[in-house]
Amino acid sequence: MTRRWERNVLIWQSGVPEVGSHVVTPALEVGGTHVCAGLVDTETCSLAGPLLRVDIDAHADAQVLLDAFAAVANRIAAPSGTEWGVAMPDPFDYPSGVGRFRDVGKFEALDGVNVRDGLLARIEPIPADIHFMPDAESFLLGEWAARGAPRAQSWAAVTLGTGVGSGSLVGGRVVSEGPDFPPGGRAHRLLVDGRPLEDVMSRRALIRAYRLRSGEEIDVREISERARAGDATASAVITEALAKLGLALAPWLSHFDVVVLGGSMTKYWEVMGPPFVGALRAAGLSPEVIVADGVEASALIGAAWSVSQARKLVDADQDPWRRRR
Repeated sequence: MTRRWERNVLIWQSGVPEVGSHVVTPALEVGGTHVCAGLVDTETCSLAGPLLRVDIDAHADAQVLLDAFAAVANRIAAPSGTEWGVAMPDPFDYPSGVGRFRDVGKFEALDGVNVRDGLLARIEPIPADIHFMPDAESFLLGEWAARGAPRAQSWAAVTLGTGVGSGSLVGGRVVSEGPDFPPGGRAHRLLVDGRPLEDVMSRRALIRAYRLRSGEEIDVREISERARAGDATASAVITEALAKLGLALAPWLSHFDVVVLGGSMTKYWEVMGPPFVGALRAAGLSPEVIVADGVEASALIGAAWSVSQARKLVDADQDPWRRRR
């Protein structure tokens, strides 16, 4: 996969050949600092053209954000009258398409806003419908489908970016309820020492922990680079947070064959991986651990797949755990 810049838009060229008669499904992936769009060939589980990525300000007002989402969507030449898949971060009311971003440090202008209606009014040609899916679950489904994993394997995803995302795949179906699952299948709802998980492990948590120990406020990238260079304070902050994350997730992850990691923080897996995997090993777990190259393409594939294929994967009567909804 190669990349090039066109103005302020990063374009990833997948090198996928013409899809011919294959049906393509358009998809959006909204992250804490960016939005991506692309067309997906759901038969080959791959991008059917370039992936467009634009940086956004998560603190902008609602109209600016919706305009930015739609502007990227309008550049991929989606077929007329098609259904879109959209991967959105929590907290979000996925069936209704309404934002619930309150006191989470991002997209708070979209709290209570009907994002579905906002996109339907802006995307051209007008979509037949828009289906929203948690971004971590979209990423998980996309990774599983693109890698051609056996349906019998159970997969879990953990995304580390602004916060902690999670997803579970059992029998080829995304689920949110099962043995030792976090509330609603959402890892960020777990408590660690009586505190929300993201108060212990998240971008803001790492920045705060380093500031409290050193008196200096720097971002996660620099904290990680200092840990890589042997800075004891930076190493301690990362080790403590990732070890607590591993221990908190271990009961849930004990039920899965494969754990796939993604998100911006996995760029620093050299320093973040050992304490996380070490905590899983200490809990007696030995799943296959995969660190994905990125989340954007996989999230687009998963969101598109959920529109066109997810309901056909496994008959409801064969589902080993309760369906997600």
